[in-house]
Amino acid sequence: MSDIPQLSVVVPVHNEEDNVAPLVGEIVAALRGHALLKGEAFEIVYVDDTSRDATLQRLQALQATTPELRVIRHLTNAGQSTAIRNGVKAARGAWIATLDGDGQNDPADIPKLLAQRDAATAEVKLFAGWRVKRQDSGSKRWASKLANAIRSRMLRDDTPDTGCGTKLFEREAFLDLPYFDHMHRYLPALMQRAGWKTISVPVNHRHRTAGVSKYNNLNRALVGIRDLRGMAWLILRSRCTAVEELERLKP
Repeated sequence: MSDIPQLSVVVPVHNEEDNVAPLVGEIVAALRGHALLKGEAFEIVYVDDTSRDATLQRLQALQATTPELRVIRHLTNAGQSTAIRNGVKAARGAWIATLDGDGQNDPADIPKLLAQRDAATAEVKLFAGWRVKRQDSGSKRWASKLANAIRSRMLRDDTPDTGCGTKLFEREAFLDLPYFDHMHRYLPALMQRAGWKTISVPVNHRHRTAGVSKYNNLNRALVGIRDLRGMAWLILRSRCTAVEELERLKP
């Protein structure tokens, strides 16, 4: 068994003090000793985006009983995409699983994504969670459905749900993508732009039981319109080709 993890679970958080301990416990229960890890280690990388509550203190306390847990702290507030990217950069695993820190994503779905990865071809670099039965308010579900329809029409990413925090992707492929704020909402299109394939996997979705949402429909819409235009430009300007290295000619 190697001490270097093959899987890193990255969780961005901001003011989620009451969700930290339950979610860490669920991640450990889902992955510790799981057959799909083949005896290899895993790690949990929490990224605290300048929480003003006791989130950071509770994470530090959990490290005493959870050897897999690592904690990274932003010195200034930077948002979810930056938190995910910094977590991936700090991670040691070749594959990354992500979860939102609010507890609505189910860590028990990570083995399902790992099984999909093991059955897929090497060209598939992203397995994106698909919240078939969303446990959100009616207005949020309606807004998300409309946004997904517009995004799908503009980007043609063949992905029914890009907003789900449950994802599994190759670390190297992710770090090769162009970085911008809110990029985490466009990972399927970005991976496809880079020449890779993506698969959507139905996953569980749960009610938030503690804390409050950091987004509302208006700010999602305003940011989304600008980002969609930028994504469409990136896709239009992309050029991908396979490469090969030539052998030396014999003298």
